[in-house]
Amino acid sequence: MARYTGPITKKSRRYKLDLVGGDKNFELRPFPPGQHGRRRIQEKEYLTQLQEKQRARFTYGVMEKQFRRYYEEAATRPGQTGHNLLTILESRLDNVIYRAGLARTRRHARQLVTHGHFEVNGVRVDVPSYRVEQYDIITVRKQSIEAFPFQLARETYGDRPVPAWLQVVPGTLQILVHQLPVREQIDSQLTEQLIVELYSKN
Repeated sequence: MARYTGPITKKSRRYKLDLVGGDKNFELRPFPPGQHGRRRIQEKEYLTQLQEKQRARFTYGVMEKQFRRYYEEAATRPGQTGHNLLTILESRLDNVIYRAGLARTRRHARQLVTHGHFEVNGVRVDVPSYRVEQYDIITVRKQSIEAFPFQLARETYGDRPVPAWLQVVPGTLQILVHQLPVREQIDSQLTEQLIVELYSKN
């Protein structure tokens, strides 16, 4: 299961977007890393499109090959390719755990999933890229419900808004997927049309 393991704050500074969420180092130095980081870079169309794709990749923790497969799947679905791509990314299990407020960051959510703390419709799932469907029920396993991350999740529930396409039962931390999200329900700073333009060139 490939994933990026390098310094994420460097990537946040490179792509001018807090990829972690609450990254204090990024807030202190919101300019590209390196000795030439403050130098003005000429913004060209290809660079803008490439950076947007990289922002999406690192935001959701997806490697290039997998991201390309997501794009190809989105292009074959009816509707706008960019919106379809975001729906696919949002429906990943690690992202759903993060959006539901059970993890502080997507990286934290990925770790909780790989450690096997969750069941989907009663079946244990430890694959972060698992895609949820409408009416799926995600539960914390009985052996894990009293673990510290989930005690903390119950105490801090409500600090971050839960999107309308999900419902969380605070006591049991059960997640109900009412529907797959549409673009209007996705809180994202990404401009997905730039990603579509980049891939459509190839």
